[in-house]
Amino acid sequence: MSISSRRIQSVCIYCGSADGVHSDYYHSARQMGATLARAGIRLVYGAGKTGMMSAVADGALEAGGEVIGVIPENLNLPQLVHANLTRLEVVENIHLRKARMSQLADAFIALPGGYGTFDELFETLTWAQLGLHSKPIGLLNTRRYFDPLLTLVQQALQEGFIYAEHKVLLVGAEEPARLLELLESFEAPTGLERWVNRE
Repeated sequence: MSISSRRIQSVCIYCGSADGVHSDYYHSARQMGATLARAGIRLVYGAGKTGMMSAVADGALEAGGEVIGVIPENLNLPQLVHANLTRLEVVENIHLRKARMSQLADAFIALPGGYGTFDELFETLTWAQLGLHSKPIGLLNTRRYFDPLLTLVQQALQEGFIYAEHKVLLVGAEEPARLLELLESFEAPTGLERWVNRE
């Protein structure tokens, strides 16, 4: 059954853990968490209690949602880990964390963030490019944070570093409800095997 023909039950969110960023980012993260919870969708994320990670979890929990956090052993520290999660899973390292979050999710959303968020987003996109999954991937483009990234993706397409079907693997919106609609209606592009077959 394709992702487009079944209901999304869980979403993995990647986002920043930095404190002191613009209040719009915290607000949109909290709103994203609440939107998922109200839709009956489980939140899977990196278990943090700082920055936007805390906001998205709090938004989901306050709206009655289920939140699963996945943390590597070296980051399982009281000052970093959210204390009120529905479930906390501790894994050996950061690589297993990403694999476990992917395993638990039916879809992925990146909120604004830094290197860690970029790493998680692009690894997830690469796995889709290689046909390892066909789950939808979205950007919550708060304050148009991801506009430069989207320009870079377009540049990669124009210069031939990705194919047209790779660009459509990524959807985006500025409002959580609209982004969720796009994820729910996503259909994986055909022709991804061209990247491997070199057709």
